[in-house]
Amino acid sequence: MRFSTLGEWLYWQEGLHPRAIDLGLERVAAVAKRLGVDGAGARVITVGGTNGKGSTVAYLESMLQALGYHPGAYTSPHLQRYNERIRIGGREATDEAIVDAFEAVDQARSDISLTYFEFGTLAAFYLFQAAKCNIWLLEVGMGGRLDAVNILSANVAVLTNVELDHTDWLGHDRDSIGREKAAIMRSGRPVILGSVDMPCSVTRYVARLGSEARRLGRDFDFGLESGAGHWWWRGRSARLSGLPLPGLAGQHQLANAAAALAALEALGEPAAGLASAARRTLPGVRLPGRAQWVVGPPDWLLDVAHNAAAAARLAVLLHSRPRQGQVRCVFGLLRRKDLDGVATPLLAVVDQWYLLDLADAQALAAVSVADRLRAHGARIAALGPASEVVARVRGESSIDDCILAFGSFRVIAEVMRELACSG
Repeated sequence: MRFSTLGEWLYWQEGLHPRAIDLGLERVAAVAKRLGVDGAGARVITVGGTNGKGSTVAYLESMLQALGYHPGAYTSPHLQRYNERIRIGGREATDEAIVDAFEAVDQARSDISLTYFEFGTLAAFYLFQAAKCNIWLLEVGMGGRLDAVNILSANVAVLTNVELDHTDWLGHDRDSIGREKAAIMRSGRPVILGSVDMPCSVTRYVARLGSEARRLGRDFDFGLESGAGHWWWRGRSARLSGLPLPGLAGQHQLANAAAALAALEALGEPAAGLASAARRTLPGVRLPGRAQWVVGPPDWLLDVAHNAAAAARLAVLLHSRPRQGQVRCVFGLLRRKDLDGVATPLLAVVDQWYLLDLADAQALAAVSVADRLRAHGARIAALGPASEVVARVRGESSIDDCILAFGSFRVIAEVMRELACSG
């Protein structure tokens, strides 16, 4: 065996391939064939989109277990443990299992170079097949057309939404990005379109490919029920009412849960099963770093929002919360992200900004972020590493304040470590 610990394997993988991101399917497909992982005997749900992918997978995973399936779920990135990326039957894969899978992938690849993400994708497939998972839930890492998970054909594809993100790789407008993301669809198979505002490139792709499109607002829909703290869902063959609200905060989570129900209906699950699974599982779904409240006082709100659309939804969530004290924000961002687009929706909500110097060579320096935010009239309270910034914001906050942390997965990971928060 090349390495004996998960940490050693991951460190080695980070430098294995000459490019951290190398979109394409030829290399990973060749190794998958050698490894013998093809998803045979299982059904595959591939979830793509800009925002809401992880939440949608979490809803699917919970409801599928309630329906008697044995799911494997592959998501990325992780917050605190690499094991978060690979779940079998609702449980994270162990270090030992992942190490064994990495060794199998390494043996199969021979002289083929793989990226960190490709190595992990193949390891997840290997473990799902070994565990005889009868349904595989695959979250697209970036884009869709050339993402490693797209070597498998989805029985049902879910496209949550299309917004501006990863523009250096996917294109600088929603139409270009939509074309990349739509390529997880397969001819004649269902695709769930989880937004009413899909770019024309997506609908054109559906028509050209001949996929069976199920569109929000036409083939399925949802809404809040008046005064009861419940919501309804309508699909092609059923209408469910009195559903409990999802455990993840924010009205946008209803769209993710609705798309998950539409995907299960497309798999052929009957109305009674959908209703039972939704009522039993949706309120208990939790996903670290997605509108996650950490009860204080003061209360913290942790969210991995790192594009303009996600930041706008976060602002709506904060506006909906009764406000007494100040909103203090711990924030950091990677260089390739749109700083103005991400920060602007929160400018009217946040009273004080605490800026992180992230332990990531690809991150914007806190002093650069401070200069940009000051130009928009923001009040900067502190700059520095997470240990100093978190201590500072905790010391300066009153019990009525709300502390928001957002900007990237790395921001939430570092804040969680400082809060000793396990998620």
